[in-house]
Amino acid sequence: MDIVAPIAMAAGLGWASGLRLYAVLFFLGALGYFGVIALPPDLEILTHPAVMLAAGTLFAIEFGADKIPGFDSIWDAFQTFVRIPGGALLAAAAVADHSAALALAAALLGGTFAAGAHFTKAGSRVLINTSPEPFSNWAASFTEDALAAGMVWFVFKYPLALLVILILLVALTAWLLPKLWRGVRGVLAATRRIFATAG
Repeated sequence: MDIVAPIAMAAGLGWASGLRLYAVLFFLGALGYFGVIALPPDLEILTHPAVMLAAGTLFAIEFGADKIPGFDSIWDAFQTFVRIPGGALLAAAAVADHSAALALAAALLGGTFAAGAHFTKAGSRVLINTSPEPFSNWAASFTEDALAAGMVWFVFKYPLALLVILILLVALTAWLLPKLWRGVRGVLAATRRIFATAG
């Protein structure tokens, strides 16, 4: 069995879900519905019109919410409990037709990649939101939209290239997360001081 494609699918869908779970579900459903890609058997349910409508509606809501400075960080905090398990489940379902063991491994991999992408996104947004202008926020949001869509495309069309991209993204995430965490702690400390002074 070619192991590259299942690993790329699990990791890629997990990572993309950490940015935009609803968009990934909608893109997969739409591309599968119109025959652009062949979905794995356990993901074919995403092509059902009801699933596509639900995913598309949530994607539209998130698309707007993610463009509002400040509110996007509240949205990201809530999505911590959605994107990470969603990425794990999506990765597992993508390879479930191979074996139960591979599905469990994919869930672990997909959840880990979703967590890395999500916390990098959420942390960077907290820092971006310290800027008074909204344009950097919008640029970051549109970039994330494009990355999620591109990742779905690469999962099915260029799995080997995707693995190389993911290795670079993991290295970037490992380098960024400690810096983002220090920055977020600084923002939270400054916010606490402001409220303490106001009180």
